[in-house]
Amino acid sequence: MGSFLLAWREARRAKGRFGLLTGAVTVLVFLVVFQQAVLDGLVTEFVGAIRNQSADVLVYGEDARLNLQGSVVPPVAPEQVAAVEGVARAEPLGVAAVTVEAGGELEDATLFGHVLDGPGAPVEIEEGRRPERDGEAVASASAADDGFGVGDVVVVQPGGERIEIVGTARETSFSVTPTLFASYATYEAVLLSVNPDAPAVVPSAVAVEVEDGADPSAVAERITAEVEGVEAATRDRAADEAPGVQSVSQSLSIVLLLTYVVVTIVTGFFFLILTVQKQPTLTLLRAVGAPARSLVAALGMQVLLVVGGGFVLGAALAALVLRVASVGIEAGVAPAALVTTAAAVLLLAALACLGAARRITRLDPAWATLPGATPR
Repeated sequence: MGSFLLAWREARRAKGRFGLLTGAVTVLVFLVVFQQAVLDGLVTEFVGAIRNQSADVLVYGEDARLNLQGSVVPPVAPEQVAAVEGVARAEPLGVAAVTVEAGGELEDATLFGHVLDGPGAPVEIEEGRRPERDGEAVASASAADDGFGVGDVVVVQPGGERIEIVGTARETSFSVTPTLFASYATYEAVLLSVNPDAPAVVPSAVAVEVEDGADPSAVAERITAEVEGVEAATRDRAADEAPGVQSVSQSLSIVLLLTYVVVTIVTGFFFLILTVQKQPTLTLLRAVGAPARSLVAALGMQVLLVVGGGFVLGAALAALVLRVASVGIEAGVAPAALVTTAAAVLLLAALACLGAARRITRLDPAWATLPGATPR
């Protein structure tokens, strides 16, 4: 309790210095949380449709290198995959980039075709319902205001196939484009309307539902080994190793790392300088019997006060900006990411203040009688 009162009273006496540091931490935390939300949003825009669809395993053509739009599997692949141990159901999955007229304008979009009652559909519907017949689709919610909302009708160009949007689903974009999930028959009709001379439409992949209790990783390995000409991947691996995801993650992760480094340096230097400035006071406190651990505890409470306050303000500011400003992607502050960021910032701030804490523990009470004496 004494350490808390000491920390609080000192912070009140030096409101300007502590206020400036809290403001600096607020700005840095805002940058960290905002950049993390943008990173998560960009990755979701690339592969949200893979991560948030219902298939446990996706089976690609062996030359596709987990590129869903560049994958082609033989028409017999679903039957061959269905015969593998651990597979409960295997259905064709089609993926194609299309141009549609939506909201009176031409838009690039991605069309997923899946068996309506089978794997490969969006996991959760945010608004509306799932398709019940050909010609209906669920659209990614991030594009709802661009002509892909419930009740809208998009027209494939060329070809003229009409698709009615009957539902929307969050975090289901693919390749940073509006994404439609329709029946496999609708997918076939769209591709044939765009290219009437095509002899047939072949699946891009196979969507697999594994049996209850089966390990998706083990099932994927068996499919790759037993079915010729394919490569199977779990849902998470398919999303994590999709083309472009790692490069985007690495680039923004470097920026995040630099921001964490700045948080550490700013916090550490502030408290080290503050400790040097108030060394005579701390030495006097030691001389009248204040334990070093109490002074270090007071320092820790000041760190918690400044960094905790800065984190709350920075996170709230980031959430507000992401809510009211348009960043072009479906980005938000995820609670799990917020907890991780809070733990990382507090830990780095505590480590940064080890120098100041060490200086306090090395104070000799006898220095109170020797002006100018300093720890070595």
